[in-house]
Amino acid sequence: MTKGTARKRQAKLLRNFRKVHRITGAALFIFFFVISITGLLLGWKKHSGDLILSKSYAGVSTNLKHWLPIDSLHTIANTYLLDSISSELSTEIDRIDIRKNKGMVKFVYTDHIWSLQIDGTTGKVLHVERRYSDVIEKIHDGSILDELLGTSNKQIKVFYTSVMGLALLVFTITGFWLWYGPKRMKRNKVST
Repeated sequence: MTKGTARKRQAKLLRNFRKVHRITGAALFIFFFVISITGLLLGWKKHSGDLILSKSYAGVSTNLKHWLPIDSLHTIANTYLLDSISSELSTEIDRIDIRKNKGMVKFVYTDHIWSLQIDGTTGKVLHVERRYSDVIEKIHDGSILDELLGTSNKQIKVFYTSVMGLALLVFTITGFWLWYGPKRMKRNKVST
């Protein structure tokens, strides 16, 4: 193969990579925009002045021997939720975070963004928060569409993250080649 033919092949490859890069970028622009904004917010959630995610408050004791049973703390959390926030809210628990080193238990609910931090020893409600970070995370990974459309097995999230992961891989490869290809062509031209 002659150098002229090789150079034409490299130029054609560069044009194809540029086209793939441009089309992929244009087609997925909105999704990349959403992922970048939500990713930034998630990265800053613990440094947002309690706007996105509240700090963890400290209870009286970190010694588990002094703590109330989890079922009692759960009852306290649900009673507070229904009496002080809204009697219309679901009490279905998504997770219970036991923060032994803080002396606190956090109850995070499934069907809404409310969360309660309860002192493990006294049962006192230390903090009530709206977990905006959970909403942002659901937007970030696409699972909010599964919730809104009621899909059974998070198919939209899997599809969305697969497409976006593959697109990022395409951008990485084509972007590298768009940077490296002209340098390679220039170096080959100089060496002839």
